[in-house]
Amino acid sequence: KCIVGTGLERQVALDSGVPAIADQEGKIISTDTGKIILSGNEDALGIPLVMYQHFNKNTCMHQTARVRWGKYTKKGQILADGAATVGGELTLGKNILVVYMPWEGYNFEDAVLISERLVYEDIYTSFHIRKYEIQTHVTSQGPKRITNKIPYLETHLRDILVGKLTPQVVKESSYAPEDRLLSAILGIQVSTSKETCLKLPIGGRGRVIDVRWVQKKGGSSYNSEMICVYISQKCEIKVGNKVAERHGNKGFISKILPRQDMSYLQDGGPVDMVFNPLGVPSRMNVGELFERSLGLAGSLLDRHYRIAPFDERCEQEASRKLLFFELYQASKQTTNPWNGGPFEQSVIIGKPYIFKLIHQVDDKIHRRSSEHYALVTQQPLRGRSKQGGQRVGEIEVWALEGFGVAHILQEMLTYKSDHIRACQEKILPNRKTVGEVTKPYTFHYKTNKPEKDGLFSERIFGPIKSGICACGNYRVIGNQKEGPKFCE
Repeated sequence: KCIVGTGLERQVALDSGVPAIADQEGKIISTDTGKIILSGNEDALGIPLVMYQHFNKNTCMHQTARVRWGKYTKKGQILADGAATVGGELTLGKNILVVYMPWEGYNFEDAVLISERLVYEDIYTSFHIRKYEIQTHVTSQGPKRITNKIPYLETHLRDILVGKLTPQVVKESSYAPEDRLLSAILGIQVSTSKETCLKLPIGGRGRVIDVRWVQKKGGSSYNSEMICVYISQKCEIKVGNKVAERHGNKGFISKILPRQDMSYLQDGGPVDMVFNPLGVPSRMNVGELFERSLGLAGSLLDRHYRIAPFDERCEQEASRKLLFFELYQASKQTTNPWNGGPFEQSVIIGKPYIFKLIHQVDDKIHRRSSEHYALVTQQPLRGRSKQGGQRVGEIEVWALEGFGVAHILQEMLTYKSDHIRACQEKILPNRKTVGEVTKPYTFHYKTNKPEKDGLFSERIFGPIKSGICACGNYRVIGNQKEGPKFCE
């Protein structure tokens, strides 16, 4: 539970429907991981519990029983907690010991340093369930088949989730000798199958927790099938993940330091996170400092506090008085782990409520080799789901020019973009690229796209005089009165 809360955590948890609630009074006669049996006035009531179910955003929904055998319950009492509730209250984060101080530039801007204790003790470890599905249907060569007998795939056996074979017709010139013999004797057409298995994507890992086979019945003799495989994945916190707090101060993890390299308090306890102190005045939320101090006091006294948000029932200039008088007493002296001596200035130390956001670094890593291109502009597609590429704009070109990487910049603007002739000269082995590559059509994007979309159609607007200069520097779309101009 959060040490300093708003008082609305229990109501939010009840409105979400995540915890299991007793509908009547009675006695618990049986409880396990899958069901709770409640004995009422006359009959027994079975309350099923959700176990490792796929939820929104690939999250895991799991309920844990809070009651024991032989206990009496009342109507409306919470019997089981959900994935983000403890004791019937909403718990989305952890109470972490945080210090505000600069640390060798690693917490520049909104970067955050964390201790390796958060990784080893699984404090921010979460479970995600991913769904992979494959469907079979009838092709022109016959129906697709689901099988587990896939030849020549022993080396990739761990990556295959569902084996599928798609029939295809092979030309007679590519028949095997035994297939030619069968075709000559029996006079039948030999058909082979192509392996189209459902494989685990690159970077995917985990444990298969459920497999569902869905059959769709139709009017034809063959019914299409769909197989859904659910894989549970354990995601630990790592460099690149995103953490945040209730006050809007979010940031990425820049480095994970060992415990001996983290600054520690006067009692010898190391801190868990290091935040940038400049993030407090820039967002103008000094109230989070008081929340941290109250959280540290609550952890030492073993007490929880519920304070209403936007509570301004104070006298005039109350924030100024607290900021300039009370906060000086709340700051503490920390010790430098490198030389064992104290730091020059005292810093604010507290226990805020920190969340781990769903922005995982493993889901954002993307690579592209030679994938699809847009039909109109002949440029790479946009987006990770379409295996797209990154846009190299004006600022990116300046950055590459500043580092002096001329050949990399030339490849990005020609071979990796929409310069078709340059790509052909680079790919074909018998061709030799001589001299400088001309300017690609990336720079003619705003004039080329309307022309390809039919804005300057001759059947509508008549003949249009346009042309491209021989040097490739100018592209002119003229009108009927004036012809295109070229360089000398």
